[in-house]
Amino acid sequence: MNKALGLIEAIGLTTAVAALDAASKAADVTLIGVEKIIGVEQAVGVNIQLAGEVAAVKAAVDAGVEAGNRVGIVAASRVIPRPHDEVDKLIEKFSKNLKENKESQENKEVKEEAKKNKKKSGKEE
Repeated sequence: MNKALGLIEAIGLTTAVAALDAASKAADVTLIGVEKIIGVEQAVGVNIQLAGEVAAVKAAVDAGVEAGNRVGIVAASRVIPRPHDEVDKLIEKFSKNLKENKESQENKEVKEEAKKNKKKSGKEE
């Protein structure tokens, strides 16, 4: 892999969102995954995975850590420049999880919209 992998481990969803927002604004990086992890410093952690050019990922992770620490606690962060090809398998897993979560959320929204439409038309079951 010619790009870099960046990881930010935030405590709590609010901290993770703040970190991701700052990281995304700081540099041209791609969100490749997000995972909730139970038990990080006796709380719920959110691991954010980013990919892009080495300098961009470094800048994004630094900005994300700084913003996250203003809101809550960032437990860990790491930038892995040009990771070994075997790490691509892990990155594919991250990407697959993100896509599955997105599809699940879209399906939920469609069902909620259909339920609202039934209520409006007076055909509630």
